[in-house]
Amino acid sequence: MICCGEALIDMIPTKSVEGTLTYEPCSGGAVFNTAIALGRLGVPAEFLTGLSSDLFGEQIRDSLEQSGVGASLSEVSKRPTTLAFVKLVDGHATYHFYDENSAGRMLSIENVGAVPASIDALFFGGISLAVEPCARTYEAIALREAEDHVIMMDPNVRPGFIEDADVYRTRICSMMAHSDIVKLSDEDIAWFFPDLHTLDEQVAEVKKLGPTIILITKGAEGATAYLADGRTISAPSERVTVVDTVGAGDTFNAGILAKLDEMGLLSKEALKGVSDDQIGEAMAFAARVAAVTVSRKGANPPWAKEI
Repeated sequence: MICCGEALIDMIPTKSVEGTLTYEPCSGGAVFNTAIALGRLGVPAEFLTGLSSDLFGEQIRDSLEQSGVGASLSEVSKRPTTLAFVKLVDGHATYHFYDENSAGRMLSIENVGAVPASIDALFFGGISLAVEPCARTYEAIALREAEDHVIMMDPNVRPGFIEDADVYRTRICSMMAHSDIVKLSDEDIAWFFPDLHTLDEQVAEVKKLGPTIILITKGAEGATAYLADGRTISAPSERVTVVDTVGAGDTFNAGILAKLDEMGLLSKEALKGVSDDQIGEAMAFAARVAAVTVSRKGANPPWAKEI
């Protein structure tokens, strides 16, 4: 499968031995996290993005390779890598992004070739769907490939990146209409439909767009799958000591895709006929994988041997 979206460098504040403020460059990005989680779970995965030839781009490619993820479909350019400087205040993180004219942001559809026939599914999400011009590129890829491949998306809404809410909502709704699996947190779906006050009303609006499976995650309260035929299946979260929640949703996405792949369900027809037990098993596995991620610092998805 192919994960399509952003990879960047998180500049994490730390202290030098002299006690001065320094920053540690860590590979990151929501879609990057999903890709490496898939690779670590043993799923053949490729990453499609705009990568820089600079030292940070090399770091990202090395990180992908170490987790078994290919990057041959990505466009490599001399544009810089996106940097996100993190500021921590009482454990709360705020981000300052340096993204203008970056390799990832400037990805163009003209530089994205056709998806190989051997690929069964494509995943989209993250801030790459909120910033131009790459957001238009990923939308075009999803619409172009939807007829022949399973499409899963997780908008992972970050309001601070959204310059025009109407344009963003229109794009995401267009992509959801071409998706087989849509995953949203309860906070995400409430942002999309601020005039609707119950989750059932909000889910009904997404259902009208036509995805086969809608997954709603609710943090410690677990997740619920809403199927096009009206069935509803819920699964609890795993109880662990939470260190931080960075990458939890991204890892959940990988867990869903990995288990559906293992069960031979990553085709449009198979997803339409998925049983309650099968989708329940996929959500339980995703929760188990995500639980490992939140039990340790940063977006550090587990390897298959840890599950």
